[in-house]
Amino acid sequence: MSEKMKAVVMHAVGDIRLEEIDKPVAGPGEVVMKIAACGVCGSDLDRMYKKGPHKLPLVTGHEFSGYIEELGEGVEGVEVGDLVTVPPMLPCFECAPCVQGEFSLCENYDYYGSRRNGAYAEYVAGPANLLLKVPAGLDARAAAMVDPAAIALHAIWRTKLTAGSRVAVMGGGGPIGLFAVQWARIMGATDIVAVDVSEEKAKLALEAGATTAVSSTEELEKIVGSGFDVVVETTGVPAVADQSVGIAARHGEVTLIGIPNAPVEISAGNWARLMRLEINICGSWNSFGAPFPGAEWTTTLEHMANGNLLWEFMITHEEPLEKVAETIRNMSERTIHSSKVLFLPNGTDLPTN
Repeated sequence: MSEKMKAVVMHAVGDIRLEEIDKPVAGPGEVVMKIAACGVCGSDLDRMYKKGPHKLPLVTGHEFSGYIEELGEGVEGVEVGDLVTVPPMLPCFECAPCVQGEFSLCENYDYYGSRRNGAYAEYVAGPANLLLKVPAGLDARAAAMVDPAAIALHAIWRTKLTAGSRVAVMGGGGPIGLFAVQWARIMGATDIVAVDVSEEKAKLALEAGATTAVSSTEELEKIVGSGFDVVVETTGVPAVADQSVGIAARHGEVTLIGIPNAPVEISAGNWARLMRLEINICGSWNSFGAPFPGAEWTTTLEHMANGNLLWEFMITHEEPLEKVAETIRNMSERTIHSSKVLFLPNGTDLPTN
């Protein structure tokens, strides 16, 4: 008889249930991981309460870390008890982008929490060769936050941000925004302005190293000056994407991370600015490079381990699996204040890395 585990299973949009399901087993080349922590991504809100995933039923959740519990046949490089952070994308390694090392653009990928079962559960199974062991001493909660940090770094590496750059981060109080602020600081930006409609989140950006944090358009307009060399847009709000163009400097760059749920229009005035100031707009998708999962992930782990990249200050909630449906619904409806929300499926009594 199969062993059972607790998992939060999505049956339809808004139909999220805590259930007992079969615990996964490790196939050839796979491991079973005991989930240490799993974070909430903005895409989880839409997936669970608006758009739905690629398949149902499904266990969602893709920002996670775990301890190796079981090794499948042929597994090498990891041992039972190792703490790992888990890149959520599973590339095919065969399509043209993969062959070129552009794994974020894989045409036939699998993905924890949207195409295969994810980590709002006690255990999950997956390929061992796609895991990253966590440096000794790094907290398992930090290891669950590598994905959003790497997403922010991937986006910034799409720009020409250098020492002395003037940077604006739209949605600077959310997790990806807070990491973007820190990467800009680490890379030597001299003026980092975080913009967030929430005054509470804007204050978090100051802890991250923003030189200024504003929570209204009026405040932002007072300090735009000639514009920002780099604008990082993390919200996906159409009006904010338009605003991002409007505050970019001559030959400035706008990099888009946020996923919109409505058409995005650039106003006539900002379109003229875009052309006349020769502003570049680029998209940024996921967080991966070559060799997989890429320098975005290894650099993030390095900076977390040496203390340069802060993470604990942005955690606003740590909850058990029983709170997944309620908490994410409240986040979707904006009835609670939150920045980084973590679920601890197996509680806090986990081994020390």
